[in-house]
Amino acid sequence: MDVSYDGQRALGGFLRARRGRVSPEQVGIKALAGAGAGKRRRVRGLRREELAQLAGISVDYYVRLEQGRATQPSAEVLDALARVLGLDVAERRHLDTLAAGRSEPVPDTRIGPGLRRALDAMERLPVFATDHRLDVVAWNRLGGALMGGLDVPGRRDPNNARFLFLDPAARDLHPDWEARAAEAVGQLRVAAGRHPDDTRLASLIGELTAESGEFRQIWNSGEVTMCAAGRKRVRHPAVGVLELDFETLHVPAAPGESGLVLHVFSAAEDSPEAAALRELLA
Repeated sequence: MDVSYDGQRALGGFLRARRGRVSPEQVGIKALAGAGAGKRRRVRGLRREELAQLAGISVDYYVRLEQGRATQPSAEVLDALARVLGLDVAERRHLDTLAAGRSEPVPDTRIGPGLRRALDAMERLPVFATDHRLDVVAWNRLGGALMGGLDVPGRRDPNNARFLFLDPAARDLHPDWEARAAEAVGQLRVAAGRHPDDTRLASLIGELTAESGEFRQIWNSGEVTMCAAGRKRVRHPAVGVLELDFETLHVPAAPGESGLVLHVFSAAEDSPEAAALRELLA
């Protein structure tokens, strides 16, 4: 499978994957889906001509977009495609990135002394930092202990995606493994769209594609995810399953560039999870 983001092929692949996700009924063309006695749809999701009609563009132009023969579609075309495909904020940003066809500078993942001190100062909270390749590049003591033994040399792969898909221990650590796996693939897709010239990132995606059928399946779905906030469950052998709040904080590599992402976990002060974190810290 081609995992590169060369030219417009990535845009076409993303549009095909998202087109296959939208049923005719979702966009009000149920009659077309059942038209013709005995006829059955041969495609999953919308046909290309259906999507083109709903977006108000010619079928020929849309076909050229999917085939990578049309470049730099207008903002109006992207708006229309995003509306019909029901793209969320992260997916729309990814669509814009692919349509622009530009490569962003690869972020600097250097850990400065100020960031190191900030991690250590948050000793009561599990915190770790990842780069755009999902390499865990820094953590504090509680974060390392919670995330599968990052603080123990050789315990687990420092790349979160490789750990999730190639290490069986990840399924013990993450009770909601399927959701975490989809997040990881979606984040790698966003990174690949922004940094198509990053050979290390391309190598990682190629390795996971070759080694994991589950990675291939999620990648083919066109999953797109950006770091956000919410709640996650983590299972630790000493304190059991913890349901923790999490926030993601972005540390710029340079003005205008994305850099590291800090993942900060916490629990309400009087909750069993807070008591478990204090026990783990002790």
